[in-house]
Amino acid sequence: MKHLNKILAATLLAVGLNANAQDSDNPWAISFGANAVDTKFSAASKVEDQFSGFFNAKDHWNILPSVSYLNVSRSVGSGFSVGVTGSVNKIDKFVTRTPGTLNTYEANNPGDLTYYGVDGLIKYSFANLIGSKVIDPSIHVGGGYTFLGDASAGTVNGGLGLTFWFTETVGLSLQSTYKHSFDDTRTPDVDVASHMQHFAGLTFKFGGKDTDGDGIYDKDDACPDVAGLKQFQGCPDTDGDGIPDKDDACPEVAGLAAFQGCPDTDGDGIADKDDACPNEAGTKAMNGCPDRDGDGVADNVDKCPDTKGPKENGGCPWPDRDGDGVYDKDDKCPDVKGTVANNGCPEITEEQVSKLNAYAKTILFNSGKATFKPETMPVLEAINAILKEYPTSRFSIEGHTDSDGSNALNQTLSENRAAAVKNFLIENGIESSRLRSTGFGETKPIDTNKTAKGKANNRRVEVKLIKD
Repeated sequence: MKHLNKILAATLLAVGLNANAQDSDNPWAISFGANAVDTKFSAASKVEDQFSGFFNAKDHWNILPSVSYLNVSRSVGSGFSVGVTGSVNKIDKFVTRTPGTLNTYEANNPGDLTYYGVDGLIKYSFANLIGSKVIDPSIHVGGGYTFLGDASAGTVNGGLGLTFWFTETVGLSLQSTYKHSFDDTRTPDVDVASHMQHFAGLTFKFGGKDTDGDGIYDKDDACPDVAGLKQFQGCPDTDGDGIPDKDDACPEVAGLAAFQGCPDTDGDGIADKDDACPNEAGTKAMNGCPDRDGDGVADNVDKCPDTKGPKENGGCPWPDRDGDGVYDKDDKCPDVKGTVANNGCPEITEEQVSKLNAYAKTILFNSGKATFKPETMPVLEAINAILKEYPTSRFSIEGHTDSDGSNALNQTLSENRAAAVKNFLIENGIESSRLRSTGFGETKPIDTNKTAKGKANNRRVEVKLIKD
């Protein structure tokens, strides 16, 4: 038996490591302190006798004035825990009934018997039921094996406990356990009598993991690797805006819950991170920027923020240099006032057409040829100048002859003379796409071919406006 304490220590270690949380935060607990073995409790036949000497322990409590018990336990949830207790004591007060009596008892010294106990227990804590974090009453049941001198026996155990928690993990534990023996002749060194065992000591809870050291256990910490606040389940709130960083779209800058923790400096209802103009109130359609002129172009990109203009021109109005109501971009004659119907170019008038034909009638060709007489050059230049004033107008140059000569010859001559006028105009800056030439020979006279004057009138060039 002298090595039993070593065996007990090894047993406690093995069972403690394999026991199946003290609470859900710190699942493990270890208790140690002093124990007292009360041999009177089961010796008295009346209940009042059993408790009458509870506080007068000197004649029946066996106390070893040192650390004499060790308990290791682990919580299994819902207020329950399982554990194992090892205890040692010295029995020098053993209470037995006085022979021949039923209600009297006496204490004897059985010879300083060594006491060892190894007990397993299932404990239920009432702390959660009473809603206290300081006072922790409990009840327990279990069983164990007790060695008393040379005797040993198994016991069925049950009892009550009370722990006063000084802190979350340190408390003072008091426990009383009744150990019922089925081999109870109350003969020292022969059997192990039923008895009470009382425990008083310190309890330490441990095993809770708090990786970030913020005082919130990892199992309850939504941000276990970053120190945070209890109200945010262990998550930090760097900017102090009441929104934890994990839910904060702007964790470094204080903001509003409506914008996921981001600020809205200009108060326009658009978070700064999404606001192209965070310091100037604007509209959602303009990405948070204002549009002073209301042209649909935000001021921050509007080249003319106070004057309406199209987006295509940077928010500025299109220019109209000639002031004809046709923007320069659409004006085929941006420097000459025209009409909208003619794409900003001036439209030739009947008067001008008549003037062209008056000039055309004075074009003189060498006889029977398509070459011009020298005195005709100023006339051609005047026609050219008029055509340049109307750059979008198109014209048909038509040649006519008198009836002298054959029809075929006259047709060819009229075509060549009309082409000669067209070519002169093209060579002097008129686009070829604006001109076409046609010859009609002698088929369209405007006077008689029986007089010299009439023939002269029939030999002519006409300029006509082509109307699309």
